[in-house]
Amino acid sequence: MDVIAPELLMALASGTAGAAGEQIWTSLRDLVRRRQPGREPSDQRELTALAEAPGSAERAAELAQVLARRARQDPAFAQALAVWRREAEALETTRVGAGDAHNTISGGTQSTVVQARDVHGSINLGG
Repeated sequence: MDVIAPELLMALASGTAGAAGEQIWTSLRDLVRRRQPGREPSDQRELTALAEAPGSAERAAELAQVLARRARQDPAFAQALAVWRREAEALETTRVGAGDAHNTISGGTQSTVVQARDVHGSINLGG
């Protein structure tokens, strides 16, 4: 299984994906909490860490790696995670990864122009 995009995890953890995103995030939390036979869930720490700092790309990457590792070790988890991933990626507000942003500015004189794609955090202009 490919590693889940950290940007997807950040969008869901931060709540920017709306109510549907919150439901998807809750379903990931429930999936992670499922116990493997004879083992304690080991990836709750990373999930909680990202929930506490949803804008942290480092924490999102750590969670993505842990999920991928668990999927390699547990075929049932891998299958459930693949279903979860399809649902999460289907949300319009969680589209991440490769893609172009096309902006056109024309006419007149602009004093401040900001062009961006997939901003995860604050943008402050002026004083």
